[in-house]
Amino acid sequence: MKDLLKLTPICVIAGLMLSGMDILIAAPLSFMYASIVAMAVDRYKFQELVDAALDNLKHFLIVFLILELAYAVAECFMSTGVAASVINMSLAAGLDARSIAVVAFLLTCVLSTATGTSWGTFAACAPIFLWLNHIVGGNILLTIGAIAGGSCFGDNIGLISDTTIVSSGIQQVEVIKRVRHQGVWSLLCLISGAIVFYIASLGLSGEAAQASDAIAQIPADVWQKLGEERPSAVTLLNLVKEGVPYYMVIPLIIVIGTAVKGYSTLICLGSGIFFSLVFGLISGTVTGLNGFFDVVYTGFSDAGGWSIAMMLWVGAFGGVMRKMNAFDPIAVLIARMVHKVRHLMFANSVLCLLGNAALSDEMAQIVTIGPIIKGITEENVVASKEDMYTLALRNATFSDAMGVLGSQLIPWHCYMGFFLGISASVYPLATGITAGDIITHNYFSMIAVASMLILTFTGWDRYIPLFKLPEEPQVYLKSEAAQFEGK
Repeated sequence: MKDLLKLTPICVIAGLMLSGMDILIAAPLSFMYASIVAMAVDRYKFQELVDAALDNLKHFLIVFLILELAYAVAECFMSTGVAASVINMSLAAGLDARSIAVVAFLLTCVLSTATGTSWGTFAACAPIFLWLNHIVGGNILLTIGAIAGGSCFGDNIGLISDTTIVSSGIQQVEVIKRVRHQGVWSLLCLISGAIVFYIASLGLSGEAAQASDAIAQIPADVWQKLGEERPSAVTLLNLVKEGVPYYMVIPLIIVIGTAVKGYSTLICLGSGIFFSLVFGLISGTVTGLNGFFDVVYTGFSDAGGWSIAMMLWVGAFGGVMRKMNAFDPIAVLIARMVHKVRHLMFANSVLCLLGNAALSDEMAQIVTIGPIIKGITEENVVASKEDMYTLALRNATFSDAMGVLGSQLIPWHCYMGFFLGISASVYPLATGITAGDIITHNYFSMIAVASMLILTFTGWDRYIPLFKLPEEPQVYLKSEAAQFEGK
């Protein structure tokens, strides 16, 4: 009974979010409820739970810095002509409503792999592709789903991604070996996602639009709303209409280049801000430092106004859930239910997905559930050192994939709040879009999560190079040792 009670905070936060309550209210309420449960069941003092929440928030600090820079980059790219140059170059290349989602998906896949950050990639690309989508008459839900999926692609496999590094470290495997293990699978998911996005776009217009004509169609009340809520969006549209030099794309190229060279995400995003200033001064889109600093200030303040506050409460909630070991009974149950190693591994993947849903944060899930699935595997599987390492590689992949990509299928996850916040911030016409709209159009994440689960459970992963799990009698569960020992 106590074990079930510890899981009820999951139902509370899920119910509040599904009822339409903003996560900035739902998360604090769920944190307080989880604290009450922990004090009632495990006799914790409230201060102990506060300490647990603060301890869980430590890994958020670097994310907060990245978030601040990500919002600032978005503002700078919109205001200085970087986004406008990409839009005009894409239009000049004949980009239309049928291809906008595919191009957005592929570009964000490349950028997220290069930078290792889904949050930064989405923030940098949303102002470009959401307005480009508007100009060519594309499907806004398809485009947002494409940007969301592509932004998370590299966060799951990028060598400099924090989730890739942490999930691999917890399972004690090398990052490069982990990336090699999942590389072909990830590429196949990418190709499949691009195909589905293209098929879903076939019913849209195949004619390239003129930017000036599309912008001229924006109603006067929308212009007024944009001017009040997001002046940089007005600047972006005017720059698209007037035209900017193509060399204004260089700041974006520099961001990608610094990432490929292995520089930190902070340096990559910081270089985007700096060089958007430099080239903006050269092209004349930036007329003075004070005006540019106002743009940066707007980005910083927008990040702190909602997203960071939301993440603080989500992280606090995850800290309390972790403190009372809410998932330990599930781990014991898994060990009792399965009879094959791959089914145990499948259960590990499901546990990661459920943990992500409960904690509403991919990094919290990685650091909380990662050690649990590591222990489940090591305590229940008999295998050689080499085969155990392969299982550890898959556990690291589970932890990361079900965290980053699985987050795309969880309505109350902090990712959804971030995506909705950024989308509405840079493209106010998207204010009516819900988390469910993004989820139902994020085909890449659906494919990735479903294929991971199916391939692991069925054993079809043997058809994917480097992705095969060892099977009986090569490996076996200790509970089934009588069938295999001596053979």
